[in-house]
Amino acid sequence: MKYVSTRGTGETVSFAEACLAGLAPDGGLFTPVEYPQIAPAAPGETYNALATRILSAFAGDTISEAKMGELVAAAYDSFAHQSVTPLNQVGPDRWILELHHGPTLAFKDVAMQIIARIYDHLLSERGERLTVLCATSGDTGGAAAAAFAGLSSVDVFILHPFGRISPVQRQFMTSTGADNIHNFALDGDFDDSQDIVKSLFRDETFRKDVRLSGVNSINWTRIAAQSVYFAAAQGALGHERALRFVVPTGNFGDALAAYVAARCGLLNGLEIVTAVNSNRTMVDLLETGRLSRRSAVSTHSPAMDIALPSNAERLLFEVMGRDPAQLKSFYDRFIQSGEAELSEQAKGALGCTGVKAVTIDDAETETEMKRLYKETGSLQCPHTAVGSAAARQVATDSVDVILSTAHAAKFPETVSEITGFTPALPERSEAWLERGEVFERMPCDLHQVREAIRSRVSG
Repeated sequence: MKYVSTRGTGETVSFAEACLAGLAPDGGLFTPVEYPQIAPAAPGETYNALATRILSAFAGDTISEAKMGELVAAAYDSFAHQSVTPLNQVGPDRWILELHHGPTLAFKDVAMQIIARIYDHLLSERGERLTVLCATSGDTGGAAAAAFAGLSSVDVFILHPFGRISPVQRQFMTSTGADNIHNFALDGDFDDSQDIVKSLFRDETFRKDVRLSGVNSINWTRIAAQSVYFAAAQGALGHERALRFVVPTGNFGDALAAYVAARCGLLNGLEIVTAVNSNRTMVDLLETGRLSRRSAVSTHSPAMDIALPSNAERLLFEVMGRDPAQLKSFYDRFIQSGEAELSEQAKGALGCTGVKAVTIDDAETETEMKRLYKETGSLQCPHTAVGSAAARQVATDSVDVILSTAHAAKFPETVSEITGFTPALPERSEAWLERGEVFERMPCDLHQVREAIRSRVSG
C-alpha cells in the first residue's frame, strides 16, 4: 500500500511513513493511492477479526496480519463491551452505534488505542522516538493521553482551548500521571489550536528537530481505524439492508471514515448525513460549493465547535479528480481571501458522493435530548443528540444508524441542566478522575507553544 499527499507532487510513501508523519510535509493530508477492496464483514466475524483484516489491508506489507492481530487484541482488551462498538435499537429501523465503551468514554478511543500500539511497534522496530502533537476540541486529547501514557517511544503534547471543553473531558487528558504526556490549555478556540498545530508541521526545521508527528484526524490511520465500525454495523444489520449513517461531526473525520468504508466495498451503498451544530461550514460547503472563513461558535456540543473541518480536504481531493494542484489553489485562495469556491465540475462531483449535511442548533439539541430520554429511558450526550435530531429532520426509507460519539457522563452539567437527570459515571472511570490534574495555561501564541515543546523535548 502506498500513500500520496492531497497537495503534493504525486510522490508516494509507505503506510509506516504516512502513519508516523501524520501531516504530509507539503501541508497536505495523506490518502491511499488506490482504495483497497476488502471483503465485507462475514457472518459471526468478531470486531477484532474484522479490524485486523481492514487495518492489514491499509498497512500492506508494513505490518504482518498476525502482528496486526496482536496489536488489535491489545488495543480493545480495555473496552467495557466485548463487541467494542455495539448497536442499540431505539426505534423502528433506527439504531444507535455506541462508540463510547473505551477507557475515556468517547469514539476517539476506538482509533487511538490501536494507533498508539502501531506507533510503539513501528518505533521499537526502528529504535526511534517521536513527538506527537495534537489539538483537541475535547475527546481526542483524552483518548491520546490514555493510549500513549507511559510509552517510552513517544512524547505527547496536547493543545486544548481553555474553558471550552467539559471538566470531565479535561480530566481525562490531564490526569494520566505519565511523564510523557504534556497538556497546554490555550486561550482561544479549537481552530486557533489547530492552526498552531498546522503551522508547527509546516516549520520544517522544528519538525525535524523534535521529530514531529500527529494523531488528530489528519492522520490517515485514524480514518482507517474508524472505518471498521461502519463495516461492523453493516455486518451486524445484514448486507442486504441499505444503511444511512448519521454522523455527528466537527472535523469531518468520522464521516470521512464512512465514505472510505464504502469506497473499500465494506458497505451496501453510501448514504451519510453529516450532523453539525451551529458551526455549519460543512452544510454550506456541500450545498453551495463554497468554503468561507468564520469563527467557531460555542454550543452545547463543544467537541463539534469547529469552523474549519480539516478532513473536508480529503473529500475535496476526490471530487477534484485527485488533482493536487487544483486543491492547493483552492486552499491558497481560501487562506488569502477567506473564501474559495469549487469549480462547476467539482460541485457536481461533490453532489454525487452520497454525503449530505444537516445543522442542528442548541434548542433542537435540547429538545432531542429530552425526547430520547422519554422514548428510550437513556441519557445521551449532546453530540449524539445532534445526530439523532438530524436523522429525524431528514426522512428516509433506509435503516438509520446514528453514531453515539461519547458517554453522557462526559457532559454531566449540560445533560443535567437540559434533562433534569445527572448521568452516572461508569465505575471504571471513577478512579481515573480522582487523580490530580497537570496542565499549563498559556496564550494562543505560535512562538510560545513551539518553544515550550522544544524545551520539554530537549529536557
